[in-house]
Amino acid sequence: MAEAPLVGIIMGSKSDLPVMEACTAQLEEFGIPYELVIASAHRAPNKVHEWAASAADRGLKVIIAAAGKAAHLGGVVAAYTPLPIIGVPIKTSDLGGMDSLLSMVQMPSGVPVACVAINGSKNAAIYAAQILGATMPEYQQKIVDFKQAMAEA
Repeated sequence: MAEAPLVGIIMGSKSDLPVMEACTAQLEEFGIPYELVIASAHRAPNKVHEWAASAADRGLKVIIAAAGKAAHLGGVVAAYTPLPIIGVPIKTSDLGGMDSLLSMVQMPSGVPVACVAINGSKNAAIYAAQILGATMPEYQQKIVDFKQAMAEA
């Protein structure tokens, strides 16, 4: 039986999957169970609401939200859950991802979304592991080992 997911990954479109492969690969390397859902804050708002509002009750500890264009997905998710949100702005052909980045980092007071670099999904996974590591020693050790390996490379 698979472990219950600790990290939820939500993305606005299946076209975001190639960018998010670095995230899922890093979570897998750390042995962190995750769930992945595709739901647009604009095209499927009820699905986003239901998924985000039930995330903590389902055992998730951290959410990674990836979106391009206006990228309100992370903020909408943050409005419905007490869990920490890590935003991944996706590079777009229109504005190169700056629209995505700014909509994530310019959240109103009281609705925080942490944000990594444009297309920085690997860092989102590492940050999620660090958040988990604050209360789960096994994941803190994964980060210690990861940083040691980087230092030795």
